[in-house]
Amino acid sequence: MLALIPPALRSLKLPLRLRLWNGSQLDLGPLPSVTVFIKDPSLVAQLDHPCLNTLGRAYVEGRLELEGPISEVIRIGDAIGQTLRAEPHAGGHPSQAHDKASDAAAIAYHYDLSNEFYALWLDRQMVYSCAYFQTGQEDLECAQQAKLQHLCRKLRLQPGERLLDVGCGWGGLACYAAREFGAQVYGITLSREQQLLAQERVTSQGLQDQVQLELLDYRDLPQDGRFDKVVSVGMFEHVGRANLALYCQRLFGAVRSGGLVLNHGITAKYVDGRPVGNGAGEFIGRYVFPQGELPHLATMTAHMSEAGLEVVDVESLRLHYARTLELWSARLESQLETAATLVPEQALRIWRLYLAGCAYGFAQGWMNLHQILAVKPLADGSHHLPWTRADLYP
Repeated sequence: MLALIPPALRSLKLPLRLRLWNGSQLDLGPLPSVTVFIKDPSLVAQLDHPCLNTLGRAYVEGRLELEGPISEVIRIGDAIGQTLRAEPHAGGHPSQAHDKASDAAAIAYHYDLSNEFYALWLDRQMVYSCAYFQTGQEDLECAQQAKLQHLCRKLRLQPGERLLDVGCGWGGLACYAAREFGAQVYGITLSREQQLLAQERVTSQGLQDQVQLELLDYRDLPQDGRFDKVVSVGMFEHVGRANLALYCQRLFGAVRSGGLVLNHGITAKYVDGRPVGNGAGEFIGRYVFPQGELPHLATMTAHMSEAGLEVVDVESLRLHYARTLELWSARLESQLETAATLVPEQALRIWRLYLAGCAYGFAQGWMNLHQILAVKPLADGSHHLPWTRADLYP
């Protein structure tokens, strides 16, 4: 049976053990740290040119099982794919159509999975976005609080100011901005499960007079410039490249002249959006973020500028997100038995690969994460931002 394994795969020197459905096994290197148990004989033929998408799909579908640290699984899987992969296709990635109904369905698929499941591996405030580290050694709670503070400080948020939170999630930022900075916050989301839990948290913290959270599409935002500041965290990845211009126009219309807009989100490595990560992007698009599309930083700043927003500051947090995902993955791995009672088996398989795979991908530079701060200039072209960044780093 071992003769069925492609010679190119057998020649690799990796700490990997292959175990077949009949019990026979082959070590590709000394001291294997990962075992792949191939349950489906038809899968062997696909191992000539494997990629993370192929291997991930097989695991999700139960055609193979994995033993060993999930971070090692991802690393070795990428090493196999890098060595044996077929030539990649050239050219960009076509944009997907996005409308209100399909976007709402995609958000529900991802975020309405189970609040209890997310609570297992997120911090106490359930902030589902990149944390902010001073040294990289902070725990998740401290790093997420530092991120919330960093966002509010960048926005130069003042007591009584009206803050629009686009894609407010479970309300962590909205509650923090109201409680710690005295802001009046209006948050929107397309996830009913998120909105319900976020509203409970607003009430439990006595912030009902400061925080209002609603189910609303960004396309329906008021366009009368009623907000002093706008923040969007981990949301524009769902907008789609075809709708980025409209998205930026809606943010411009929502904020007053002289107001600030801060967009925090994942960005693509290449301007044309061509695939990276040895099939990882295809896996994520199929199983994790349907309808998700990553624009390049240059694309996003161009759309913001065309909408009338002046980009004044850009910060890359790629390694911060690699560390965040590493911590999320470790927390999930430590509670797999509990997680298995909260979500279907296939969903848990998807999330194990997704969190560990993204931690690896961000560390490798397959994608980036940028905070883009912009201002809507006053009629005479001026604004009231400080001359330096000194106020951000006292």
